Amino acid sequence: MTAASDTAFVSPGRRAIVAWGFFDWAAQPFFTLITTFVFAPYFASALADNPTQGQSLWGYATAAAGLGIALLAPILGSVADATGRRKVWIFCFSIPFLVCCWAFWYAAPGNPHGVMIALLAFAIGTLSIEIAAVFNNAMMPQLVPSTHIGRLSSFGWALGYASGLVTLVIVLGFLAANPDTGRTLLGFTPLFGLDAATYEGDRASGPFSAIWYVIFALPMFLFVPDAPSRGKIGAAVSKGLSDLRHSLRHARENRNVFMFLIANMVFKDGLVALFAFGGIYAAGQLGWGSIQIGTFGIILTITGTLGLFLSGKVDDRFGPKIVIAFSLIVLMICGLGMISVDRTTVFFFIHTPAAPEGALFASLPEQIFITLGAIIGAVSGPLQASCRSLLIQLAPKDLMTQYFGLLALSGKVTSFLAPLAVAVVTAAADSQRAGMSVILVFFAVGLGLLMMVKEKRAGR
Repeated sequence: MTAASDTAFVSPGRRAIVAWGFFDWAAQPFFTLITTFVFAPYFASALADNPTQGQSLWGYATAAAGLGIALLAPILGSVADATGRRKVWIFCFSIPFLVCCWAFWYAAPGNPHGVMIALLAFAIGTLSIEIAAVFNNAMMPQLVPSTHIGRLSSFGWALGYASGLVTLVIVLGFLAANPDTGRTLLGFTPLFGLDAATYEGDRASGPFSAIWYVIFALPMFLFVPDAPSRGKIGAAVSKGLSDLRHSLRHARENRNVFMFLIANMVFKDGLVALFAFGGIYAAGQLGWGSIQIGTFGIILTITGTLGLFLSGKVDDRFGPKIVIAFSLIVLMICGLGMISVDRTTVFFFIHTPAAPEGALFASLPEQIFITLGAIIGAVSGPLQASCRSLLIQLAPKDLMTQYFGLLALSGKVTSFLAPLAVAVVTAAADSQRAGMSVILVFFAVGLGLLMMVKEKRAGR
């Protein structure tokens, strides 16, 4: 993409840009509430037989979803490029996503099928929303010129983080309650008569995510212009698959694209594992329950939103590569710091008094863990937003959906490796700390591969 190519660019207007960003706002509760901070800890601690089994099963479901995305995203992306339409694909994958969100309500304690319902809903829901996001991402070049892609990408991620914060506060403050006290994080009795003993508030995060998506994804369908139709789907399948083979061959021949996709594959594996097991790790090492984990999630979401607002301008001025590299270095340093603490120890060897009973984040290990987690939150969003920016720099504009499919492929095709490595090392060493340390290796290798990528910035 060159500066000259932007001279003919016609903006669809601010309304379309804001509406596009609201897709991230609409989709984010699934990742915040279900994948990380509310339903996943509930699954591991209350639905599965024990946390170890819960962590293992959740990891298998994550791997299954990743494999499905790896197989479908690039193929469907190529078909979408051939037909020209993107919004119809987003709509088609939104339907199973909404069904899966609603299904989480039925994954209740004591339900003999509860575990299976939760795992199937999580795997299929993740597959559906991730593929829908591929098509949403591919609309970015038609919304802003190449010089503003970084800001647009960060804008979308920032809206997503803000949505995660708002929905976390709503669910933890008014719906999900501590089963021992029957009170929410804000000290209220759960709304709608939700029963704390059967975790109805935690399970309600699924239907809540569905309703939120329906309301806030609507502007994207109404106000973002779609690409004109280029042909019928039947003929496009053959052409799409042919184009996919071409894009794979092109990616292999283009050293920059190839190295970036491989780097993305490695460090995204680490990021998947970090967020998949972060809450479970905190529960095991620090003894945190849903209230502490939820509060931790709110803090991470706030810092993540602030990080995204700052990183967009840095991305546009200095390039996305430096944003990604800096984020990976910070993730490694802070990740090492987080695994160095437990209930009575900081930095592996320094012993501290245990936290007073009933106090929230009163011990030094908890405070260090919170601080480092907040920094991780601040760089995780910019890392992912700048990956979108860098791909747009490197990929052919007329094959953008295919390449976003390849980006999804590289981010998901081995997404089982880091969780599997964490599980294997944890079991072999009988140590959560040892298992989580594997994630740092994925970040380090990904950073090394990223350094081999050369940016193609507009005007250069």
